[in-house]
Amino acid sequence: MPVRYSRWRLLVAVVLLLLFVALLVAGRLLHWDDQLRLYWSERSVTAEQRASGIWLPDYELALETTLAGLEDDETSGLTWNPLTGTLFTVTGKHPQLIEFTPAGVVLRRIALTGFSDPEAVEALDDGRLAIVDERRRLVAVFRLEPGVESLELDDLASYDLGFAEAGNKGFEGLAWNPHTQRLLLAKERDPQGLFELPFPGEDGAVGALKALPSQPLLVRDLSSVTIDPRSGHTLLLSDESRLLVELDLQGKPRSFIALFGGLNGLVQGIEQAEGVAMDGEGNIYVVGEPNRFYVFSRKR
Repeated sequence: MPVRYSRWRLLVAVVLLLLFVALLVAGRLLHWDDQLRLYWSERSVTAEQRASGIWLPDYELALETTLAGLEDDETSGLTWNPLTGTLFTVTGKHPQLIEFTPAGVVLRRIALTGFSDPEAVEALDDGRLAIVDERRRLVAVFRLEPGVESLELDDLASYDLGFAEAGNKGFEGLAWNPHTQRLLLAKERDPQGLFELPFPGEDGAVGALKALPSQPLLVRDLSSVTIDPRSGHTLLLSDESRLLVELDLQGKPRSFIALFGGLNGLVQGIEQAEGVAMDGEGNIYVVGEPNRFYVFSRKR
């Protein structure tokens, strides 16, 4: 009996040890430790510091709807165009550029001919739009004229982004930084990171793609990125981690919120979140596959 009891205790101890190790490994892979540290640091942030940035804990869901007619498509990427007061997203399954209102009403659909895998779209402050094609590893830039029903990639100015071996793990996020006059690109993984691309006017040449200093971003992947036009802070969206993360001007995490059901006004979690954008009023917009649309606003 004592021998059996000792063996049983040893087995339990081994199982508990393996569970402990598994939790440690999972915590590192899922960035639970980084998220916990940021959560505790948020407790000591002053009201002045909160007001100087986005401060995601102050946000809750204001609208959840579907983008009608896109049920068979896969929305990806999102941008707010202050010149039109509308949002733009792209679809990958059937390459299109979609314009819609902040209420989620689709206004028009523009076919993207020659595009292989459009993943991100961004409005520049001079009125041009930019689209990243992940599989072709390029960014195309153009002006969208009224009444246009299709765009041919070969007719647009395009720029190579490198990473020829990236495959389907290339650039998924794109944002325009009006403060630095550069494009900010988010590479999903392998390696995960943020990059800057100097981008002058229509008659100038682009600069060289530059990796930004590595920071712990708290997430497993990068699905989308946007710049807060008020504070200049960066907002990251992660599909796999189901997180929105705010980065300060030094690229360090400042705040975050989870996109799971039961949190921040969400009844159900956001599955396959693929695009994020902010407007000048601080509203946050998110799209998820295949055609879900969410608006987060500051709590009143």
